[in-house]
Amino acid sequence: MLLLLLVLAAVQSAAAQQGKRYSVMDFHAAGDGTTDDAKAFAATWNATCGDSRSPTMVIPGGRTFLLSQIRLDGPCKSPVTVQLDGNIVAPNAIWTTTAANLLTFYRVNNLTVNGSGQMDGNGAIWWTCFNQKLLAFASCNNLTVKSIHLKDSPDKHMTLYRCSQVQVNNVSVTAPGKSPNTDGINMAFSDHVYISNCTIRTGDDCVSILSGTSDVNITNSKCGPGHGISVGSLGGEGSTALVERITVSNCSFSKTLTGVRIKSWQGGSGKANGFLFENLNMTDVQFPIDIDQFYCPRGNCPQQDSAVAISDARFINIQGTSSNPQAIQILCSQSVQCRGIYLDNINLSCSRHTARTRATISNAYGTIGGMVKPHVQFLGA
Repeated sequence: MLLLLLVLAAVQSAAAQQGKRYSVMDFHAAGDGTTDDAKAFAATWNATCGDSRSPTMVIPGGRTFLLSQIRLDGPCKSPVTVQLDGNIVAPNAIWTTTAANLLTFYRVNNLTVNGSGQMDGNGAIWWTCFNQKLLAFASCNNLTVKSIHLKDSPDKHMTLYRCSQVQVNNVSVTAPGKSPNTDGINMAFSDHVYISNCTIRTGDDCVSILSGTSDVNITNSKCGPGHGISVGSLGGEGSTALVERITVSNCSFSKTLTGVRIKSWQGGSGKANGFLFENLNMTDVQFPIDIDQFYCPRGNCPQQDSAVAISDARFINIQGTSSNPQAIQILCSQSVQCRGIYLDNINLSCSRHTARTRATISNAYGTIGGMVKPHVQFLGA
């Protein structure tokens, strides 16, 4: 009898630690894919966020929830889990004419978003007009996002703004390769971000790292189609940029515009330093290694002397094929030269087999640690 009582006490204690589960269905969500469930989501969130015993907000599987624009605010009384097992869809219509996010978590610390569900942005009707994002986290610390799927955002799929201590694991993102500005994960003014085991296939950067960001680690992930993993663009409209300590390792790239890239505008200022790009595989990538201090996607940018200073960028163990004979380009400003570039064990061949790969290097100081193909010549070497 005593043993039974102990077992029951242990079960009750575990249940208490797990916290109460608040289903959106209990707050009158329809889950039919046609009724706007934003009010039900807001009511469920308010109950969950106000619970001091580590609760879970449940979006159940087997249903589709139509959401109009919604923001779920913190701070909450305890750590919160959002269990996304169902599907969330955006309205299949132009629902705003201003920049917006479909679903935003704001000032929510110790938040976990996980599950087997999907968010579908119905983005095709937006790709020629406005700037709407799918899932946004703003000022969220100790954030975990795992195992969810994001699809067809009107613009960027996931954004991190002023977030710290973030883990994104086993997340998949898909959009057509020609869909504009559909970055997979975009971050700014954030730090200590760890992205692992993700698969991102979009029409723009798989991951974009903007100014104010530091201590980012991207590993064991797949990118392509898309524009690669990019730092920047930095220094636009004469702004001052700061990006530090970025690592990309054990990732693969397939049919992307670039592999790993650092891009900045002329006329900016500040610094970008402390990069490690290591153990990467490229398949039919146009520019596998790319540093560009003359970023100007629309052309006709005026010549300017100031630039974001790029330094301490290491490229180690990068193998594969380039769809462009110019497999490596490091294009730096004459007035603000790149420094501390390091290449070691680079082997990039042309996927067309009829051309030899080449490198274009301008105004860059660096060193070669081992075999590098194509041949690279740095200043001062």
